[in-house]
Amino acid sequence: MSAPVQPPEARVEAEHPEAAGYRAGRTLPLRVEAMRQLRRRRTLLMGGILTALPFILIVAFAIGGTPDGEDGGGGGRGGSRINLMDVATESAANFAATSLFVSAGFLLVIPVALFCGDTVASEASWSSLRYLLAAPVPRVRLLWSKLVVALGFSLAAMVLLPVVALAAGTAAYGWGPLKLPTGGALAAGDTIPRLALVVAFIFVSQLVTAGLAFWLSTKTDAPLGAVGGAVGLTIVGNVLDAVTALGSWRDFLPAHWQFAWADALQPELEWGGMIKGAAISVTYALILFALAFRGFSRKDIVS
Repeated sequence: MSAPVQPPEARVEAEHPEAAGYRAGRTLPLRVEAMRQLRRRRTLLMGGILTALPFILIVAFAIGGTPDGEDGGGGGRGGSRINLMDVATESAANFAATSLFVSAGFLLVIPVALFCGDTVASEASWSSLRYLLAAPVPRVRLLWSKLVVALGFSLAAMVLLPVVALAAGTAAYGWGPLKLPTGGALAAGDTIPRLALVVAFIFVSQLVTAGLAFWLSTKTDAPLGAVGGAVGLTIVGNVLDAVTALGSWRDFLPAHWQFAWADALQPELEWGGMIKGAAISVTYALILFALAFRGFSRKDIVS
């Protein structure tokens, strides 16, 4: 019986343990990978889109007058339903919350899928993946570095939007308490922590999309396939959640809890829906990340 084939980086460590200066843990530092991704055109483009969105909304409200929505959606997936559009121009905090609401369902899915789906697949499409592994960069180290950077950029995209919205909203509508469409308001000092909690939950809820994109990125040499596949499957989840005939089965869909963060914008903070949604999302994400690492460790790299 022939001995199992070891990946190149494992053979280097086994055959040349005395290789001067080589340390597996020092290969592909996070700062190097982060700078590579930061210089990518798609990173700059996505940052520009998220920065421009609040200003587009301000212009839209100025042209269309006072916003008047019929259904703010949201909290029914683990909380009470609120209508953020009705109070979007009441203060900067209201405007930031509305910006998150209109983008959380789809727009914020794009950077997560893009950053996580374009990681390994882009290296394969450029035929540089095998050279990275021949450096040698251990496969687990390669995936870990790319995943951490991708999740970091995804979180940065979600933070960028409300920060710009708060700044633009302060200039356009002034600073003040976050007024609730159901009546009452959150004190101005409480709005930043609550909005931070909203962003944190949105990030956790998007870990499923991140896991899908990252797993697909290790399975294909086409970055657009990984990104598009993750976005498509996320859309399928939203469609399935709209099928009320599924009944309680929808509770196991991450999309069912994607707007549970509306519970953080209530006078009394409610954790139930957010905890359930976070648990579902993290469970799926861990499974997908594990599949990505397991499959890539055994994959024959030819590109």
